[in-house]
Amino acid sequence: MALASEIGATGDAAPADGDSTPIDAPGLQGFVMALFFIFGGITSLNDVIIPKLKELFTLNYTQAMLVQFCFFTAYLVIGIPGAKLVKRIGYMRGAVAGLLTMMVGCLLFIPASQTATYGLFLFALFILASGVVIVQVVANPLISLLGPARTAHSRLTFAQAFNSLGTTVFPIFGSMLILGSLANVTAAELSGPALDAYRTAESQAIVHGYLGLAVALVLVAGVVWMFRNRLKGETHQAGAGLAGLDLLKRPRFGYGALCIFLYVGAEVAIGSLIVNYLMQPGVLALEEQAAGRLLGLYWGGAMVGRFIGSAVLRVISPGKVLAFQACGAILLILISANTVGTVSGYSLLAIGLMNSIMFPTIFTLACEKLGARSADGSGIINVAIFGGAVIPLATGMVADVSGSLAVALALPALCYAIIAGFGIFARKPADSGPPARPAMER
Repeated sequence: MALASEIGATGDAAPADGDSTPIDAPGLQGFVMALFFIFGGITSLNDVIIPKLKELFTLNYTQAMLVQFCFFTAYLVIGIPGAKLVKRIGYMRGAVAGLLTMMVGCLLFIPASQTATYGLFLFALFILASGVVIVQVVANPLISLLGPARTAHSRLTFAQAFNSLGTTVFPIFGSMLILGSLANVTAAELSGPALDAYRTAESQAIVHGYLGLAVALVLVAGVVWMFRNRLKGETHQAGAGLAGLDLLKRPRFGYGALCIFLYVGAEVAIGSLIVNYLMQPGVLALEEQAAGRLLGLYWGGAMVGRFIGSAVLRVISPGKVLAFQACGAILLILISANTVGTVSGYSLLAIGLMNSIMFPTIFTLACEKLGARSADGSGIINVAIFGGAVIPLATGMVADVSGSLAVALALPALCYAIIAGFGIFARKPADSGPPARPAMER
């Protein structure tokens, strides 16, 4: 999962172009890995609270997917201003701003629970996601600069493995805390004041979890602030607003931006449906908490695949690896949708392994040879993370209309087919990039 507009906006964040000057900051990679862990884990908690809120507010799948819609809309709305903020104040201070914004989003779950209002939960998630966007504005381009450009593919994939570690760990504990409190009675059986009281009481599990996160975020922000002057040689590319849109005229870049949109959408849609999918009598017939714990296998597969992928991508063409993984995801969807029981459930969970290298590989392939325009390029590409808002919502609509989660999986399968095409298209090195903008040094 990923970034925001004008994302490399605070530096020559060239993932693989060979034109960027590495930043001199010994030991900083560990800090960036921690950021990947934090925003990965928080994002994956959406998959846990979706079934909880779906039951509390008696939502259909389309309404439940508004959780992801509001969360990922932040990438579209906050991307450009967030990138401008980081460009103005630098990477470390930008990280602090993002972490504190995330804290505010967590605290907003308190009034949302007290008023038992679904709309306030959605607003809290939007604010939380806004902070995530700012943190990612810092993390992805920075990891590209902390080492030789020739190993950027591998380094970003390795960093994404820590993102996956967060997405693996958080749902396991989140399902125990949040889904474990589901009562014997359901919201559908209540009305009036009794329903409001039930929603307030049951949503306290969500509040407690996010209050704990708020405390942790404040502590991390404090540590980052102490080291705010550690970077040396940090530069910022001149540019404004949507200046990078002209890069969409480059077929490789435009296709890559589309694939980021589709990949994030497909990954989020599948993750959002897993709990309800595994609860079906024809699949694993699990209780909510047990199904929630298995989310760790979906995201854990991505983690394992990224550690392996960081090595594989050093010796095999990234485009070929991407095409292979996308085709594997399609095959697993077909198996899951056309079988029952254990095979159906675990084949869907195995898609996480196929997802493993997709984001970092698409990102670096699309930005290859952009040179000093990498700041603009990575920003425009990562606005496409808005796909995490659109594709899940559309998948929920298909599920409601068809009455089948298996049928709804056809939409993510189509996304993976287009991604496989990009892997084939981008299997050869990119042409020379566009001219650079003048840089200004902090």
